[in-house]
Amino acid sequence: MLKLKPNCEACDADLPPESLAARICSFECTFCADCAEGALGGACPNCGGELVKRPIRPAALLEKYPASTERVLRKR
Repeated sequence: MLKLKPNCEACDADLPPESLAARICSFECTFCADCAEGALGGACPNCGGELVKRPIRPAALLEKYPASTERVLRKR
């Protein structure tokens, strides 16, 4: 199950579970659309994988399967 990380690892922008701006790679590295499509050129800086739109977890399931609250920031 996806962790649904709460922030962009590059700029620390908030990315709540319902965010349409969240982008992830296959390792669940998480970035905002601005960073992913801008400075990162659509590729994860951690693994080189493609950054794609993160799916939205249905609101009814968030109570049983909550999003992560652990913020991750990429080392520069």
